[in-house]
Amino acid sequence: MSKNGNLLMWENVPNQKRLNELVGRLFEVAKVTAVYSEPVQSGDYTVITASELMVGIGAGFGGGGGTGQDGEEGSGGGGGGGGSTMARPVAVIAIGPNGVQVEPIVDPTKIAITLFTALGAMGVALAKMRRMAE
Repeated sequence: MSKNGNLLMWENVPNQKRLNELVGRLFEVAKVTAVYSEPVQSGDYTVITASELMVGIGAGFGGGGGTGQDGEEGSGGGGGGGGSTMARPVAVIAIGPNGVQVEPIVDPTKIAITLFTALGAMGVALAKMRRMAE
């Protein structure tokens, strides 16, 4: 392997370390306390919030090399990555003298997005069926 090829491999090691750090931080976020809140007490009642948690990550590395028309070797590489977390409450758990009650938290925005997505998919399917019938 050429000197530049070895250099390219060693330059990617810090990027891989940074990716490992990113993954570690994302997994720190995705723990039980992110899904269930600490219990809050008020009188005879204890309330716990349950949340939906989503974690996403993406990364890529690449490199290449070659010899130019003048016979000189060249190489290059790069990498990148990123991640995201999102949480939203989905239910409240109330524990009291009358037992346990789970009250869902309704998200009207999510319902509307689902409705419009379903209507759009049905519209596309109907249009394809009409074209096939012609």
